[in-house]
Amino acid sequence: MKFIVTLLLCLVSLSSFGYDWKAYWISTDACQSEPNTWLSYRKTVHIVQVPDEAIARIAADSKYWLWINDNLVVFEGGLKRGPNPEDTYYDEVDIAPYLKAGSNTIAALVWYFGKQGFSHNSSGKAGFLFDCQTSGIEIISDNSWTCCINEAYSTCSGPKPNFRLSESSILYDARKEMEGWVTQSFKSSFPGASKLQKAGGAPWNKLVKRPIPLWKDFGLKNYVKSYKSKDTLICVLPYNAQFTPYIKIKSPEGCRIVMGTDNYYYYNGATENLRAEYITKAGIQEYESLGWMNGHRMYYFIPEEVEVLDVKYRETGYDCDLAGSFYSSDAFLNQLWRKSLRTLYVTMRDTYMDCPERERAQWTGDAVNESGESFYALSPSSHALTKKWLCEIIDWQQDDGSIFAPVPAGNWRLELPGQTLASVGYYGAWNYYLHTGDKITLHHLYPAIKRYMELWKENETGVVSFRNVGWVWGDWGSERDMFLLINVWYYLALKGMYQMALELGYTNDADSYIRRMTSFKNAFNTHYWTGIAYRDSSYKGKTDDRVQALAVVAGLADKDKYEALLNIFKTEKHSSPYMEKYVFEAMMMMGYEVEALARHKERMKYMVEDPYFSTLFEHWNIGIEGYAAGTVNHAWTGGGLTILSQYLCGIAPLKPGYEQIAIVPQPGNIRQAKAEVASVKGMIKSSFVQEEKGITIDVKTPADIPTVVGVPINNTKEIRVNGTLIWKQGAYRINRVALAYEDDSQTHIKFLVRGGNYMFQSINH
Repeated sequence: MKFIVTLLLCLVSLSSFGYDWKAYWISTDACQSEPNTWLSYRKTVHIVQVPDEAIARIAADSKYWLWINDNLVVFEGGLKRGPNPEDTYYDEVDIAPYLKAGSNTIAALVWYFGKQGFSHNSSGKAGFLFDCQTSGIEIISDNSWTCCINEAYSTCSGPKPNFRLSESSILYDARKEMEGWVTQSFKSSFPGASKLQKAGGAPWNKLVKRPIPLWKDFGLKNYVKSYKSKDTLICVLPYNAQFTPYIKIKSPEGCRIVMGTDNYYYYNGATENLRAEYITKAGIQEYESLGWMNGHRMYYFIPEEVEVLDVKYRETGYDCDLAGSFYSSDAFLNQLWRKSLRTLYVTMRDTYMDCPERERAQWTGDAVNESGESFYALSPSSHALTKKWLCEIIDWQQDDGSIFAPVPAGNWRLELPGQTLASVGYYGAWNYYLHTGDKITLHHLYPAIKRYMELWKENETGVVSFRNVGWVWGDWGSERDMFLLINVWYYLALKGMYQMALELGYTNDADSYIRRMTSFKNAFNTHYWTGIAYRDSSYKGKTDDRVQALAVVAGLADKDKYEALLNIFKTEKHSSPYMEKYVFEAMMMMGYEVEALARHKERMKYMVEDPYFSTLFEHWNIGIEGYAAGTVNHAWTGGGLTILSQYLCGIAPLKPGYEQIAIVPQPGNIRQAKAEVASVKGMIKSSFVQEEKGITIDVKTPADIPTVVGVPINNTKEIRVNGTLIWKQGAYRINRVALAYEDDSQTHIKFLVRGGNYMFQSINH
């Protein structure tokens, strides 16, 4: 088995590095690799016969747009560097549909960021690489290409974007544009390109295949509405989106149009982000600013002498479907799920992001929550972004074994121990495997995670000593019992490692982890349970609700503590929206569904009911009553989406890759609800309607996949499935549809069925 996995890993490696590259990184001698440099490339090639497929391998530092024979082939290609501290991603694009027999023109526009950032590791040199080798065709970037600096592009004057962003605010001067340079009919010529390094050479080093899809391009669309306020044209988007603004005007020469969103001018997280500017040429003209922005409103500041003929926007984003769904009889929960989904999607691109305007940074604790949501809300193509995140934090591991985030990053190296433990453990690496069954990636991650876990040493009480490294951050807000927070995250990491070791066949490791978990749990409860709460003796603040929640979801707190913990969750409310997900989950796991829903609705009320925003906030509110530095679309806040689908509607994988499925709804006081999940095995549907006479649960799971269905007890007299009696007055009835399923549940009567469509109906006393 280990040999097979090793072989598969080698094949994966060869797919990235074993290709016989012939191309060179190319640029122009005039380029000094200044920040925010834009380069134009052209190449004419003659083709005798167009093949069925022609895969071009394309890389750029930092982004590129590609045209072939006047057709836009790629809108914003390339990924921010890098897969590790040294190397660079490349794209694969099938260009055959755009080629023709005879003369073909290839044009590329490259945007070189030239700055470090919290999501980009700059190579320090602008460059472009193109390598297409197929039957009868060889198109490689070398000095047969032409290249020049595109001087129409430059940088807006201050204020500059904050240091976390590698992008610059783009100024385009139409008076300097090379009209039609991407077309076949362009008559002027550029200087010859300069060869810098052959593929694989420094500073870009090894080329690693892009692990996620090219962006979905929704095309140019009309705004929902537009209206004028003095010199400003205000355009309304249907929701918070990643988009590029377009404008068509009639203007004299030299007028300056400024473009920015409400997330630039008003809801910017208390620091500068990105805007765009355009200087007109004379006559009718159109322009699309290529650096994506986000927000609910687009503001065009229009000089008086400029006539606006049209405005549009182009939404782009991660290429997946919003395939999951949720609906219930509670309008608030429906809105919560929808806003969580929109928040998730607007914070996915090159990486998971904490927010799409202030930082665009892959803080790894945020990514834990995002990845959990993606399994319930998006199509399986989204799983690649979770894999990319996990591989990046591992492949950026430092020499001393520590793991930090955000990565990729050119100007950050500090570890956040709590977030790292969350990522490598139960809710991170293990949850990815549970939902995907991707054992090859699990093999890749495991040794590095094991090495990281060895950095944590046991203290005199039997838990782990505090590693005062990097940024010891537990959560925003007050009343943080930091020692216990870190320790419970450590236990969750142990729990994930135990599951991974079992799955990978590392029995000695698994035995070691389970022994450690057993001794840790005993020590934790002996030394830190006060009788009413978990508390470190050196901590003097109010009881930390976060610690109690993590203790429940980790399995450290047994059922005899639930009543005391419920009282804490009713009275202590200190967690940020990031950690509130775990409180919500803990209360559902404890079986207090009504109280769990009430608390989450109370805490989320302000942002869910806000009529302006389609996304959820970094903090509990904004404006006068809020936190000035918070963003209005923050990835970590949507964890309630996961809980509604996983617990309220009860959908979860029982075995990795959905080889066995659970449908165990916890309705609480919700009259009806339904959810759909696009799993790796196919679509899963769960719905319930509860009435005074009993509950009806409709289940649809992929054919032949074993499915465990749980019916809430609730004074149940009998249970039928598809009309057949299967349980009555406390006893299972033999039948040909459902088998009895025994576990330690005290809340549900469970049955095992083969995948398919089923209607379970209970009748109460």
